[in-house]
Amino acid sequence: MTKRGLQARRWLSAAAALHAAAAAASTEVLATTRNLPANEAASRGLPVPHPVWSRSPPLAHARTELVEFETAPFPYNGKVPGEGKSFLDIDDTGRRGHRSPQGHVYWEDLTFNDPRVLLHIPKGFDARRPSLMIIFFHGHRATIDRDVRDRQQVPAQISASGLNAVLVAPQFAVNAPDSSAGRFWEPGAFGRFLGEAAQQLGRMHGDPRTVRTFAGMPVVIVAYSGGYLPTAWSLVRGGLEKRLRGVVLFDALYGELDTFASWIESDRSAFFVSSYTNSTRGRNMELQRILAAREVAFSTSLQGKLSQGSVMFLATADAKHNDFITHAWVDSPIEDLLKRINGYHR
Repeated sequence: MTKRGLQARRWLSAAAALHAAAAAASTEVLATTRNLPANEAASRGLPVPHPVWSRSPPLAHARTELVEFETAPFPYNGKVPGEGKSFLDIDDTGRRGHRSPQGHVYWEDLTFNDPRVLLHIPKGFDARRPSLMIIFFHGHRATIDRDVRDRQQVPAQISASGLNAVLVAPQFAVNAPDSSAGRFWEPGAFGRFLGEAAQQLGRMHGDPRTVRTFAGMPVVIVAYSGGYLPTAWSLVRGGLEKRLRGVVLFDALYGELDTFASWIESDRSAFFVSSYTNSTRGRNMELQRILAAREVAFSTSLQGKLSQGSVMFLATADAKHNDFITHAWVDSPIEDLLKRINGYHR
């Protein structure tokens, strides 16, 4: 192990005790928040009360890293839910692979063996103020460095939004048309992933006390294209409780309609936005019909701020699917949406 790796491991070991305390503190804060009158919580648009664990000033410079996680979605050696078979169901003289529903074989060593996570803390981030954790699930044929960081400019969009937020973007299938959720299929795995993210973000920040801040942050999941499947499983099995503040789909509603409909109906404390091109228009229309049948109100345009319980669908027929994260109804659409969240600006 490198000297840098040894230092990081020592730091994380020292932060582990803080993380346990942070999780307990987060539960207490959320319980108190749920006891607030709904109109008061909505008007403030932030977690109440807001414990301040760190007195560190705002960051003078942005910090971005690619970090290997022990709790990353891949490698994954478990089973595919509902199919009763191992995810790695191909063995070619010791080389293991996964056969997709379309019959293609993707090898573990090339496609499902990257445990890296893209982390970003913007310049000016203030651990003393209410903050959000933005989880980004990428689409098909992507890597988190070439595509999420460089081509789609997701860290840059979060910085430009002015939101007091951090980015956590795990690598799923590498350069493959595959939406497998990996470890996030397992009960509680997404929650454990967020726990490790808190420790790694605290290390990046430089103040160990911020681990508590990151561990208690409300979460917004942003998914593009094939990222819909890990999103759906994170909603069902992630163990987030009431920590989730919203879900945003970027041309991503390719399936799991009942999962999204049930979550929208049952959790009125979070917002839901689905923007789409012709690629997913049919499924978005179907989800609207399901919600209408369940008497769940929604709008078909972006209307001002994103508030608790709001459900919005946004058609962008002229946009191109492959460019949707940078050119949708506006340029830099992630930036535009994040600016619509009240209570968390730097």
